[in-house]
Amino acid sequence: MTKSYHNLIDGELVGTGTTMEVLNPANEEVIGLVPSCGKDELDRAVAAARKAFKTWSKTPIEDRRAVIQAMSGAIKENADELFRLLTSEQGKPHDQAKGEIYGAAGMMAAQSTLNLDDEINEDSDQRLSRTRRVPVGVVGGIVPWNFPVMMAMQKIAPAMLSGCTIVLKPSPFTPLATLRIAELIKDIAPAGVVNIITGEDSLGPLITEHEDIDKITFTGSTATGKKIMEGASKDLKRITLELGGNDASIVLPDADVEKVAEQLFWSSFSNAGQICVAAKRIYIHEDIYDELSAAIAKVAEGVTVGDGSQQGTGVGPIQNKKQFDRVCELIQDAKDNGYKFLSGGDVDPSGTGYYVPITIMDNPPEDARIVAEEQFGPVMPLMKFSSEEEAIERANNSEYGLAGAIWTKDTDKGVEMAEQLETGTVWINEFLHLSPFAPFGGHKQSGFGAEYGKEGLQEFTYPQVITVKKDAAV
Repeated sequence: MTKSYHNLIDGELVGTGTTMEVLNPANEEVIGLVPSCGKDELDRAVAAARKAFKTWSKTPIEDRRAVIQAMSGAIKENADELFRLLTSEQGKPHDQAKGEIYGAAGMMAAQSTLNLDDEINEDSDQRLSRTRRVPVGVVGGIVPWNFPVMMAMQKIAPAMLSGCTIVLKPSPFTPLATLRIAELIKDIAPAGVVNIITGEDSLGPLITEHEDIDKITFTGSTATGKKIMEGASKDLKRITLELGGNDASIVLPDADVEKVAEQLFWSSFSNAGQICVAAKRIYIHEDIYDELSAAIAKVAEGVTVGDGSQQGTGVGPIQNKKQFDRVCELIQDAKDNGYKFLSGGDVDPSGTGYYVPITIMDNPPEDARIVAEEQFGPVMPLMKFSSEEEAIERANNSEYGLAGAIWTKDTDKGVEMAEQLETGTVWINEFLHLSPFAPFGGHKQSGFGAEYGKEGLQEFTYPQVITVKKDAAV
């Protein structure tokens, strides 16, 4: 029997008259029924959040920390159940799903230790001026399907710590683990502080334009981010947007081919390439291109594509049919243009499950769609370059600017080149590392605002300056 899940509104688990089916991308079977919410359910959730804000915003930050840490503990205690549920709805292999669940819990606990200290602007004989941070109010959070639990918790934790309350919408493709977490935290978070409601894509604009929501935090595509920015502009909502990326890695000729090949592979193919900061373009110096491209292709030969719940699977399916079709379209475009493949490229669209073989392309041109567009799937183009200047220029030749990486034994040279990349994050000799204490955000069309760290926490606040005139005659 297919399990039914419920929304969390005002501290209660509630359903709706209509439901949505959730599919397992590995076999396309229905694995859950979730509420299909509209304006009425949203209004209830927002009203609960608004009511709770009056008390929660005045709750001492130490007490807010304790609630967040208790929520983190509940996720850890139920991690075995949660990571299996996550694999069934998202597709990623069990070890990667386990990493997401524990990572989300750890991130919440770490972010709960951040502070919103007052800053003294002036302390003179004439006056005392200080800046304090006050919570924005009710937050609307919209979460994608690639890291549904991590993205949900990285919105909930700083919103709560700042004193805000939140109404969160998971992706309709991957709501199950988040709704299970809602059950686990129902009696931990005070009623109305965290509300989680599910719905079709049409629910998103209702959240963005709701007159009693003060801030929107969204992770997803740049195209949708632009629509959210437009909708939020009607009443000047605060926004944080973590959007698309076409992240470039640059491999210098002194890199150790044997050591970096596997790291480069997983920088692209973890979570079937469905990571906003995955390496989506890899530029390799011509002196080592042939050797390194062959080594990466050899790594691919030893990785199994399959059901994430099965032992030995390294790369799972694409999460949904729409994204599967887009990735297949990019592969077909490469074939139509006669580009060379080092591995993969043959997709069976008639099979069960949204599986795309690990596909590596050999030096396609810079204007190829697979280079110019964000693929968000297990398809990686490798390209030659001859000079550092050329590599930086090509890496920066994108409307996106989320992340990038430099691979070299000369870390000073790596830093020098990193400072020339037009991205919010640059790694040197590693990949996919995000710290809860460092801001994460994009340049150009990859985002607006920041998540994580003090900067991310402050995104949920207004600055308020209080100035006291000393010895004033009144």
